[in-house]
Amino acid sequence: MKSVRALALLAMLMPLTALAQPGARDAQGNLLPDTLSTQTVGDFSASILITADPNWQQKWETPPDVAPQFEPATEVKEGGDLYILSFVVNPKLDDKGMTNVRCDVRLTRPDGSLSGDEHDLPCFVTPLEMDPRLVYLTSIGVKFTAEAGDPKGTWKVAITVRDNNRNVTLPLQSSFEMR
Repeated sequence: MKSVRALALLAMLMPLTALAQPGARDAQGNLLPDTLSTQTVGDFSASILITADPNWQQKWETPPDVAPQFEPATEVKEGGDLYILSFVVNPKLDDKGMTNVRCDVRLTRPDGSLSGDEHDLPCFVTPLEMDPRLVYLTSIGVKFTAEAGDPKGTWKVAITVRDNNRNVTLPLQSSFEMR
């Protein structure tokens, strides 16, 4: 994949006023534990998910009482697409009811070179009228298209999520295999 095209911000795919889904919990209602791809500090949580589902946005745009089911992906073959989505729970509101969540996004090739590296992107900066404790899709993510000539092996995704109103930073990591 050409480095310029490696990082496609999902801001074009999702409006800033993201839809909400109830809770940062699993299907059984249990709180999600901290992992490399899901982190919590205090009341603020963030996570990333890699999926090959081209209908991810349609699945997300459901009523708040319907939890979307995303199939995680761990590999991609030449010609395939992956969508790396990022989510936040309970961003702090300022005195005007605005969130201020910003992200750094880095995509690293198997050889350690960078395919994309963006800093201080507004990933969830919006007035929030719904319950902040719901799960919100951010406007930042990566669409990866596996092209001929892309190096085979483990690609690493790092998204650092900062709630500037709360002064909390959550470093998230995930990866996938290019076969």
